[in-house]
Amino acid sequence: MMHGIANCLALALIGTWAPFVAGQAAPIATGDIGVVAHVFDISQVTLNDGRVQENQNRTLSYLKSVDTNRLLYNFRATHKLSTNGAQKNGGWDAPDFPFRSHMQGHFLSAWSQCYASLKDDECRTRATGFVAELRKCQANSQAAGFAAGYLSGFPESEFDKVESGQSTTVVYYSLHKTMAGLLDVWRNVGDQTAKTVLLDMAAWVDNRTGRLSYDKMQSVLNVEYGGMQDVLAELYRQTGDQRWLKVAQRFDQASTFDWLARGEDRLNGNHANTNIPKWVGAAHEYKATGTQKYRDVASHAWDMVVGAHSYAIGGNSQNEHFRPANAIAGYLTKDTAEHCNTYNMLKLTRELWTLEGASGQGSSTRYMDFYERALMNHILGAQDPHSAHGHITYFSSLNPGARKGLGPVWGGGTWSTDYDSFWCCQGSGVEQNTRLMDAIYGYDDSSLYVNLYAPSTLNWSQKGVRVTQSGDFPNTDTVTMTVSGTGSFGLKIRIPSWSQGAEVSINGQKQNIPTATGTYAQVPSRTWANGDKVAIKLPMRAYLIEANDDASLAAISYGPVILIGNYGNSNVNSAPTIKLDTLKRSSGSGLVFTANTSDGKSVNLGPWYDGGKDFNYVTYWKYTGSL
Repeated sequence: MMHGIANCLALALIGTWAPFVAGQAAPIATGDIGVVAHVFDISQVTLNDGRVQENQNRTLSYLKSVDTNRLLYNFRATHKLSTNGAQKNGGWDAPDFPFRSHMQGHFLSAWSQCYASLKDDECRTRATGFVAELRKCQANSQAAGFAAGYLSGFPESEFDKVESGQSTTVVYYSLHKTMAGLLDVWRNVGDQTAKTVLLDMAAWVDNRTGRLSYDKMQSVLNVEYGGMQDVLAELYRQTGDQRWLKVAQRFDQASTFDWLARGEDRLNGNHANTNIPKWVGAAHEYKATGTQKYRDVASHAWDMVVGAHSYAIGGNSQNEHFRPANAIAGYLTKDTAEHCNTYNMLKLTRELWTLEGASGQGSSTRYMDFYERALMNHILGAQDPHSAHGHITYFSSLNPGARKGLGPVWGGGTWSTDYDSFWCCQGSGVEQNTRLMDAIYGYDDSSLYVNLYAPSTLNWSQKGVRVTQSGDFPNTDTVTMTVSGTGSFGLKIRIPSWSQGAEVSINGQKQNIPTATGTYAQVPSRTWANGDKVAIKLPMRAYLIEANDDASLAAISYGPVILIGNYGNSNVNSAPTIKLDTLKRSSGSGLVFTANTSDGKSVNLGPWYDGGKDFNYVTYWKYTGSL
């Protein structure tokens, strides 16, 4: 509806305050404090043929197949409207499930993202049509016995129970998903009905929480509340109305923010996905206020999780909870690496990257190095590559002899389904796999950032150029960037921590620029001509990622790709010992390896993201020799 408005803006507006988001359908009203770089809006980036796009396409097929009347059932029934004869869903969206209707917000986000990036009209129609039906439910709130603006698939009385301490149902968690989905439909599609519904919901939240004392509100925050700070701070950014920032700050939980701000790791025993969204919210609150405590909370938490609580695939947690710092080897079980956690860690990583760009402390690529590892391994690998609808596994098991989709039944002990699952991880999977283009490219006031490597096209309309990234990465170590159009800008190219001896060439000429590991190689600003080509060679090698608490146990990575051993239907009850000096790549066109183990047998290894559904696998090994 409003495409092109932000595209006309000059890059001079970027700086510390950026009053607009280029490409976003609905322009924002405020900017961000402390930002030195930006990621492009997803409306300016599309994925091309490749492994990453495959995940997107499977999810897109699901998004277009799902029956929206079934998704509306709980909203309509709760708000005393006809369900139009729709079937009931099962799993976490069954009519008797305590926090039903959380999933629908993820669908709204996913539909809107597919429209933003792919310009898919069916997804736009589904998003706006769904919002219109939600508006009908919301308009009937008072007739159904609720306060004005209330909208959910369960009655408002559930909030009474949480406030009185009689319930631990995650009511605000579910509410947040709906609000976040509405925000995405508004800003990605430009739909004004989504704006109206969202603002009325936010007003309901303000009225509900504004009547509580500080202490009572803090007790409410003991129940998981999702990303309420995040969505409300983003609503402030979108509207410029300080009211929403004030409401967002009511959801600041002092009992965790205080020790995080001091850099104290007290994560052990905490429910992971209860906490990570709070840190995303803190990052947004920092950008809104400039309050250093918010930045300290977000950055300290990120450092703790990535440095002391993450597995080799980029995921974290065991049985949904953080364990003691650096405790990895003792927690390699069937219920490791909940998908939602990594979905939210990518959000946090993205926000923190914008505060540092290429000038971060230590390795300037640390944020995007983690983003790449988590995205390429855990996120891609949590989707069933054989499912036409891209179904998701709740946990990604890391025990010896694991098989994907065989986690505990209570946590989604198989792959998700079309209508009988709707776990939190299915929701984050639907949303994440339609946002895979996010953060591939960034920009500051003079340069284009190349953060991630995946076949894709950037429409840098502000510069009048398109940049297409091609190549069979990570099967090969070279990608090519081709410029269409003419424009002047520099390049900042991530040289990952796993690559040594990187090279950058322009039109066949090797550039005499530093390409140190863990930095951004910088090509000075120049005027690019139509057809110019930039070749980026990132030599790959196999290396170990040792368990923090047991250096004799390690995962094997080749470049950014974690390799798993294929044990077929054989039972494996403890970590096998692999002879590292026998590891050989057996295919030049794919990441296929073989190695010998201490019992004299040969084992095939391949990418974590492609295997593990149809065979038992090993991620962490004992080992002898060296790579």
